[in-house]
Formats: sequence, structure tokens, C-alpha cells
Amino acid sequence: MGYDFTVYKGSKDGSITPATTHRDDLQKDQVLVRVTHSGVCGTDLHYRTTEMALGHEGAGVVEEVGPEVQELKKGDRVGWGYEHDCCGRCENCLTGWETMCPERKMYAGADLDQGSFATHAVWREAFLFRIPEGFSNEDAAPLMCGGSTVFNALVVAGVKSTSRVGIVGIGGLGHLAIQFAAKMGCHVVVFSGSDSKKEEALKLGAKEFYATKGAKELKIGKPLNHLIVSTSSQPDWSLYTSVLAPGAVISPLSVDSAEFRFPYMTLLTSGLRVQGGIVAARQVHRDMLAFAALHGIKPIKMTFPLTQEGVQEALKTLKDGKMRYRGVLVAQ
Repeated sequence: MGYDFTVYKGSKDGSITPATTHRDDLQKDQVLVRVTHSGVCGTDLHYRTTEMALGHEGAGVVEEVGPEVQELKKGDRVGWGYEHDCCGRCENCLTGWETMCPERKMYAGADLDQGSFATHAVWREAFLFRIPEGFSNEDAAPLMCGGSTVFNALVVAGVKSTSRVGIVGIGGLGHLAIQFAAKMGCHVVVFSGSDSKKEEALKLGAKEFYATKGAKELKIGKPLNHLIVSTSSQPDWSLYTSVLAPGAVISPLSVDSAEFRFPYMTLLTSGLRVQGGIVAARQVHRDMLAFAALHGIKPIKMTFPLTQEGVQEALKTLKDGKMRYRGVLVAQ
């Protein structure tokens, strides 16, 4: 028998089409989740013209569990993100870096017939995350990728409570990065094109704010130990070299196909480090959710119905640059 459920797929012309996905009866540690909410991420926009089920920031309720499920039970609230599976045997998996597993299964690379723009999904228990008590599914969904990405950047870069952390861009990622870094106890310095988001950045926890449009040189207080870049494309790196402390770590989060070009001698003589990364490994992801719940870190969001029309409207809002700052699809 199994299960049939609705998913919303991209298409070559960019239109959103409903489709039916089938899954056989649950095996091993598989879990059937009824989707209540889904975040809308920039990556979904990238794959809108691909014939695949869209969405990877899912939140919902467990409806059924497979025979080898250990902890989850019917009625539990859970979420999932970019990665769905890994081999569990390689060096990366065994050292907490399953996101680098050569056999990893990730959004747009595997399980193309299911996503979070859907009524249901079937995933392994090992890649589902309990949503903390008191934290809503609506607030949790955008953290499954957006929160995971920025929190992972802070953890992997070795950010300390005494660090001065610069954040470039206040958008879907940047507004979360400000909150996480501020609640970690860091002195947060924000860079944005204009002053239009200054007040909002300060409310989110920034201590300093600088508008960069037209700037030839940046002058701030003390230099930065870390720089988190969350803009939609790479910045002018030469603009930021003067505000970095020796040994500073740069964490670029922009999805940009252009080549990375950086002032080479500054990289050498200042001992700078550029730290690439994607979403968090599972334990870091768990820590992120717990930290967000403890400190009340929530996305600033716009909601849309989880319907064909709602998906189209949400993706258009994102494409037009009008999303403030994370879209959330809500099951009707």
C-alpha cells in the first residue's frame, strides 16, 4: 500500500506544478511526517526551473514510524534540512563532518521526488530534528537551513564570546547571524548598503553599523576577528581587508558562481583564514535549535499558504527582493 502525498515541483519554465509522490510502507528507521510549515530559501529559487520537488526547510508532525525507529513517536514535532542521509562509515561521518560525506544525500542531489513544499515527507529518523518545547514550527522551519548555515559558520570559525564579529548584509541569513552572534556574547558589527536597516540591526543585537554604498574605505573602531558574509553575491573584498585583525577568519556564505578573488598579499601578511562551509552537521544543528529556543532567536518572517499559488507568490517575493526576511509556507 504505502503512502501517496502531494509535492510542489519546479519546471523548465519556472512555473510551480503539483505532483503526487508515492512511498512504500515504512522500512527500518523511516518516519512519515505531515508538513505543517516550510521555510522558503534562496536555494529553492535556484532550483525553480528544475523538475524536482522543492523545499528543504521542513517542519511538521510525526504521523507514523518504521520498525527500527528508536525515539520518535506519533505526534512529535520535528524538522529537517538540507541533508537527508550519509554513509555513516567514512572518516568525515565518523568525525562529525557528515555534510562532507562522499555518499551524502542532499537537496537537489537526491530524493528529488520529495521536499518540504508538500503535504508529507518520509525521512530517516537519524536526519530529523526534534523541535524544542515552546518553539513554534513556524519559527523553527526557517532555521532548518538558514539558522543551520549561520550557526555552523560561527561554530566552525571558532567564534568566542569575546570576538568582534562583522556581518555583511541584513537579509535572510544576516538577520539570523546578528542574533546568534549577539546572544553568544560577541560584539557585533554590521555592514549594509545603506542606513535603511540600521535601526533594525541594532534591535537585533548589533553594537555598530556602517553603510557601505559608495564607500572607498571603511573606518570602524577595533578590527574584527571574524567576518560573516551573507550577501547574495560576493562583496568587494578589498573594502574589508583594512578592518580585519591579524588572524581573522572570513566565512563566505554567498551562493555565487563567480571566482573568488581576494588581495593575496593581505591574506599572507595578515594571516587571514577563509573558511568555507555549508549547513551544519547534525549535532551542531541540534545545538543550534536548543540555543535558539533558549535565547529566543526567531526569524523575521512573511507567511504564505502552502498551496500552488502560495509557493509561486513566495518565490516571486523572494526573487523581487521584497522578502523580509524569511518566507514561511503554512499548511492550510
